[in-house]
Formats: sequence, structure tokens, C-alpha cells
Amino acid sequence: MPPVRPAARSGAVPAPLIFMSSALSQYVGAGLAVSLFALMPSMTVAWWRVLVGGLVLLTWRRPWRHPWSRSVLVSAAVFGVATATMNVIFYGAIARLPLGTSVSLEFLGPVVVALVTGRGWRPRVAAGLALAGVISISGLGVDVGDPVQRAGLLLALGAGAAWACYILLGRRVASAGSGLDSLAVGMACGALAYAPLGIPTAAAALTSGAALAMVAGVGILSTAVPYGLEQVALERLSADAFALLSSLLPATSLLIGVVMLHQLPNAGELAGLVLISAAVALASLRGR
Repeated sequence: MPPVRPAARSGAVPAPLIFMSSALSQYVGAGLAVSLFALMPSMTVAWWRVLVGGLVLLTWRRPWRHPWSRSVLVSAAVFGVATATMNVIFYGAIARLPLGTSVSLEFLGPVVVALVTGRGWRPRVAAGLALAGVISISGLGVDVGDPVQRAGLLLALGAGAAWACYILLGRRVASAGSGLDSLAVGMACGALAYAPLGIPTAAAALTSGAALAMVAGVGILSTAVPYGLEQVALERLSADAFALLSSLLPATSLLIGVVMLHQLPNAGELAGLVLISAAVALASLRGR
């Protein structure tokens, strides 16, 4: 999922390339997570992701070096629990639906935020396109008569709602000037909050070196690497470039699903992906 975005440094590598590398890393991590669902429940995999990602961010940022006010610490903790909840719901969705479909539906969260907070015609047209995309996916792509796929559809929409909350909370955390330090502390709090649910089945990750390596890969590729890369990239992107690149993310997740997981979309899912991608482009252009 996208991180809080502090100021970035300039560099020789083009910002769009860094942005897309971040997206590829995040969705490759999601592909590894799907492969782990045969060993443990999706919620446990999500807990491992939050735990590993939090440990890496804590080691990198070392937030204890700076003083923390009580209000900033509480905001970071709430933000971290919301982040963990978003990941738990999203992993529940990709355990039941193809990765590209789940990501497309999840992107409704940012579109709704743009609709509520934005002005002008773009957010409203984006909302209409997104709604048409959902209808295409749910009416033509997903078999809503299948209880597993129906649950995946609801979980993906729930992940979008959680992402909307993440965005609003993230803005509040970022406005406090804490950025990645708050994210590191928050991820640790999220891992602690979900520990009672994750620990009982977490030992499955320790049964082999391959499983442990995949769990570490999920946490690093889905959390530490994309957050670090986006820190560098996003403040160097123009609004137009950000909108274009954001609209490519559902298609990027679809590509990872096809290559890594052999998940081939049907016509309804493809049409929905195109409609939601157009909605993301419009919403991002105004909401940057």
C-alpha cells in the first residue's frame, strides 16, 4: 500500500523509474504473499509483513533518537494499526480474488478521498468511471454467486475503505513532520496489535528456510523497499506524471499476477481495470 511522503532528494535516476520500481517491488511482494497462503492463513501472512516491515523500518530510521510528544506518538500508533488493518483486509482479498482485480477494487479508496476532498468536475467524473469499473468487475468479472469470490469482492472494497482512512490519517501524521519515523513506530504498534491473531499460526513460516525467506521477502519488498523508493521519487514528480503513473498501478499488479501467479483476467475484469485506471488518473491529477 502507498506510504507517507516526506520531502525527497534529487538524484540521477528518473523519478518515474523509481516510482514504477517501487510499485513492482510492492506487487512482487504481494505475489510472494499469495504463494504463502498454502502454508498459513492470509491474516498471518499480513501480520508477518507488518512485523518484518516494522523491524526493517525501525532499524533504518531509529526513531528513538528523537524526542516524541504524546500526541505524535498516539497518532503514529493509530496510523500503524490502521495500516496493519488495511493489509490484513487486502491479503484476505487476494487470497480469494486475482491480484490485479483486488488492487483495482482497492483503488476506489483514493478515488473516494479525491471525490470528498476535491473540487471541480474531475473527481466526479473519476467517481463515475470507478463505479462503472466496479460494476464491470462485479457483474462480468467476479462470480458473485460463488461465496469465496463474493467474500473477496467485499474484502477488496473494504481494503479500499481502509486505504481511504490510511490516506486521511497519513496526511495528519505527515503534517506533524514525523514522516517515516512515525511509520516505523506505527508499523511496530500494528504488529503488536495483531500479534494475538497472528502468532498462533505464525510458526508455519519457520518450518523451512524457503518459507522464512519468502516471509522476509514479503516484508522487505512490500514495505521497506517501496517506502524508501517513494520517499525519493514522489516529491520530484509533476502532477501530470503522478496521475499517469498512478493510473498504471492496477495494470502493474495485473502483470505481476499473470507472470508470477498465472492469473489470467477475463473480459469483465479487464474492462473494469481500464475504467478504474482512468478514474485513478483523473483523481490523482487533481488530488496530487
